[in-house]
Amino acid sequence: MDLLQQIVERAKSDKQRIVLPEATEERTLRAADKALEEGIADIILIGNPAEINKLAEAWGLTHIDKATIIDPLNNPKSEEYAVLLAELRKKKGMTLEQARELVKNNLYLGCMIIKTEGADGQISGALSTTGDTLRPALQIIKCAPGVTCVSGAMLLVTDQKQYGENGVIVMGDVAVTPMPDAAQLAQIAVCTAGTARCVANFEDPRVAMLSFSTKGSATHEAVDKVVEATRLAKAMDPNLRIDGELQADAALVPSIGQKKAPGSAIAGNANVLVVPNLEVGNIGYKLVQRLGNVTAIGPILQGIARPVNDLSRGCSVEDIYYMIAITACQAQDAKQCHQA
Repeated sequence: MDLLQQIVERAKSDKQRIVLPEATEERTLRAADKALEEGIADIILIGNPAEINKLAEAWGLTHIDKATIIDPLNNPKSEEYAVLLAELRKKKGMTLEQARELVKNNLYLGCMIIKTEGADGQISGALSTTGDTLRPALQIIKCAPGVTCVSGAMLLVTDQKQYGENGVIVMGDVAVTPMPDAAQLAQIAVCTAGTARCVANFEDPRVAMLSFSTKGSATHEAVDKVVEATRLAKAMDPNLRIDGELQADAALVPSIGQKKAPGSAIAGNANVLVVPNLEVGNIGYKLVQRLGNVTAIGPILQGIARPVNDLSRGCSVEDIYYMIAITACQAQDAKQCHQA
């Protein structure tokens, strides 16, 4: 069973309630129909019910009647949500009138449903920008305990099974924080290891903190940042298996790892890669995707207390379908962490 099918099966095993606030968008509605047909999640659609049902009929979608549809302009919980939102944002000067308008916004409404425990995760971005997706999540749901920066992980799947975890590598940050400092980079490392566990099902995340230097082979403030981030990540999670600074080849290739970083338990055996900044991450994953025939799945947003994921506006129906399953797995993990 390949990784994506494993993710789907895990989602099915403990169905979560996933909000799709862009419910009148064709790819989103088609993905919702497939998710409902295959039972990977309970779907909450935000939009005008008559319009959604008309579109479903026009597109031949036969399972949309299984979804919960919430009309943002005729929602019996609007005032309850507005009062709560105004309270959450009162230090920022939000008035009740402003909150009443915001809870008519599909993205804000979805996050309020999650905040009041009516749903477990949200996916948008087929129509919305990353900023529009993240803003209500950070204002309403906020970051997970101990986390102050959101990041994005990518699942990289290669047919070269000797790398990572049987050909699967989790890489972060590839999506959000342009130039993290050492403390933020440490958080990214811990969060990316968490994504490796809950989404990629790694029992033993082995984190390499990447640099252009391996164990002091170069001297630069950028290297110092990675070394400090490694120390801070160990302090955040003493059980985390992590090492750095390591060059990419030293992290992935056993013979090179042994030569450049003798005695390291991570060098040559890493299955989680943490890059020093967003520029490296974004360029790196796109290069291996286009030139190395690697399948890239994501980005998967991490560090938010409940999962809110962002799609590319060029996404496919399949992309949204699999992101529903991924978000469900993150929601399962978030509940376990909350109960612990």
